[in-house]
Amino acid sequence: MESDIALNDLCEDRVSEGSDNSDINLGRRFPRPSDANRREFTLPQADRGKDAWLFLAGCFMVEALIWGFPFSFGVFQEYYSTHEPFSSKPSGIAVIGTSSTGIMYLSCPILFAVFKRWPHIRRSCTIVGLTINAVAIIAASFATQVSHLILTQGILYAIGGVLVYCPTIVFLDEWFVRRKGLAFGLMWAGTGVSGVVLPFVMSGLLSRFSFETTLRAYAVALVMLALPLLYFVRPRLPLAQTSLQRRLDLGFLRTSVFWIPQSCNIVQGLGYFIPNIYLPTYAKSQGMTGTEGTLMLALVNMGVVFGAIWAGALTDRMHVSSVMAISSIGAALAVFVFWGLAVSLPMLCIFSLLYGLTAGGFSAVYTGIVQSVKRKDTAADSGMIFGFLAAGRGIGAVASGPLSEALLHLHSWKGEARFGYGTGYGGLMVFTGITAAAGGTSWIARRIGWT
Repeated sequence: MESDIALNDLCEDRVSEGSDNSDINLGRRFPRPSDANRREFTLPQADRGKDAWLFLAGCFMVEALIWGFPFSFGVFQEYYSTHEPFSSKPSGIAVIGTSSTGIMYLSCPILFAVFKRWPHIRRSCTIVGLTINAVAIIAASFATQVSHLILTQGILYAIGGVLVYCPTIVFLDEWFVRRKGLAFGLMWAGTGVSGVVLPFVMSGLLSRFSFETTLRAYAVALVMLALPLLYFVRPRLPLAQTSLQRRLDLGFLRTSVFWIPQSCNIVQGLGYFIPNIYLPTYAKSQGMTGTEGTLMLALVNMGVVFGAIWAGALTDRMHVSSVMAISSIGAALAVFVFWGLAVSLPMLCIFSLLYGLTAGGFSAVYTGIVQSVKRKDTAADSGMIFGFLAAGRGIGAVASGPLSEALLHLHSWKGEARFGYGTGYGGLMVFTGITAAAGGTSWIARRIGWT
């Protein structure tokens, strides 16, 4: 039934008055009245069928191409830190990657509100966004200062990325109902897949050519690969001829059932991006080669592939706070035990894979949080709930850049502690582990009865 759709209020205004909801969900033929005659429409099935899976494949690839680039930033971090014209004044390099991911997350509530008011612009936004992405990457290839890279590879790229990304979230909610968590997990796994491939591609291009050539090549590849796939990224439900506008209800922002998991989400985001930024640099500081540092980043993203899928699937079967706890405890153990003790390649490989597998599944629980909030506040707009969750992730992403640079400059326990904790990266390790563990405290809050 249509009421089963957790984010259904994002698409209410796209169904014509008087249509049979059960027919919409089952993809049956139903009559639609017009002034002169009655025409028949056939809606594709939700959760199954060729159209649904082609749509999900398109979302997977768009996710991989748009998000894979900033999630592979660790390779650029290492290059910019050791090559002119940026190595002489490296301050702010970490902000490039975190501003890109952070602004994409932070912009989600704004875009969801815009799409609610003007739903007809959603598909065109994907084309506009892809164009901005390509322009941003090409503009970054002409940078001569770190600030130029922050503005182009960071901020401008994020603006284009969110215009491509947000429509896929809205459309996916129409295409998948009963398998929603699994579908979101599969889509988000695209970031991990590209994160396995792109670090090696980028590292190879950077070592053979220059950052200018590398960025321009990726801009061309992005347009050539993504543009045909955007054909499949389209809504399942038609727009109503007369769009019925509703005032957005933000009452859920006053509820603990939203703010407790949101607080966990923000804190977990503060540390989540740090390994992606610093693993290649850390590997090089331990005498490993650039290729081995790239391998660390690829292993993290490989873990994210499976982490997003298992977390999304579990969210369909158990309470979201339990899934958050499993992800958080696993990530904290991976950081404190395996990264903290890692001064050799095998141990660092184990950490990278385990961290991606555990921490990488955290954002796949968002659909479960939305459903929990909707059970408490049925008037809440599901798209706005999702948007604010993404914004919470963005707060962590943006803040983690300057925070991580400050922690690294402290050289905590360098030469005093043993193993990885004594390498100068100890402060980063402890901070990442604590924030990872804090991400699971919503399970405790639920047991106490606060949610």
